[in-house]
Amino acid sequence: MQFVVHPDFITLKKEIRDCLNHFTDKGKEVYKGSRNKIKSFHLDKIDLNIKAFKKPNFIKKIIYTYFRESKAKRSYEYALKLLELGIKTPQPIAYVEKKEGLGLSESYYVCEHIEYDMMFRKLVAEPEMTNRTEILNQFTQFCFKLHENGVEFKDHSPGNTLIKHVGNGKYDFYLVDLNRMTFHKHMSLKQRMHNLRRLTPQLEMVSIITEEYARLSGKNSELLFKMLWEETSDFQRKFHRKQRMKKKFK
Repeated sequence: MQFVVHPDFITLKKEIRDCLNHFTDKGKEVYKGSRNKIKSFHLDKIDLNIKAFKKPNFIKKIIYTYFRESKAKRSYEYALKLLELGIKTPQPIAYVEKKEGLGLSESYYVCEHIEYDMMFRKLVAEPEMTNRTEILNQFTQFCFKLHENGVEFKDHSPGNTLIKHVGNGKYDFYLVDLNRMTFHKHMSLKQRMHNLRRLTPQLEMVSIITEEYARLSGKNSELLFKMLWEETSDFQRKFHRKQRMKKKFK
């Protein structure tokens, strides 16, 4: 078993191990999906989240052992990289890889549990929300910082940014679900707009985002709107076509 603990939390290694050993019967369920499950655990010094990734099939067991790092390890290492760049994400604490036979059987990512006010998806669902435009502008500044640092967050979707109000009309943004990222030396304008395509299908939100992005980048706002709206529309068409196909073959 590979059990890596961040140096700042090494004194909690035994407690973290106990949480992992009792993952199925203890802890508070935070999220349960078809692929992954997240539980929170309260320790004396910290509250933490443990994400259990879906057990890989035979082929993926081999891939994650010999050809590619596991989702747990990538989540941990990408979180460290983001924090180095000054980009917020819950503090990475540990990751675990369990192997049996020829390959990986289980993997877990451990991070600090943070209290937050909303996910980005609430901005999509509640157009009448107070301070919505200001939050969107601050979120766009956050995205611009990501792109300026060459961070392509491939799961940049409405459920993967946590928003926390820190007072005086200011908000912090935290990225979660980190295992799919690419780090570039430079991101083109096309790459940047493509990276934002999944956030919202609403024309008004796209307009607000591109206006602020244009202000930050010095680019033409009409050009950015055209690029992002085309990317967004293309994503929505593909997404809904895929959903129809799923229903058809159920």
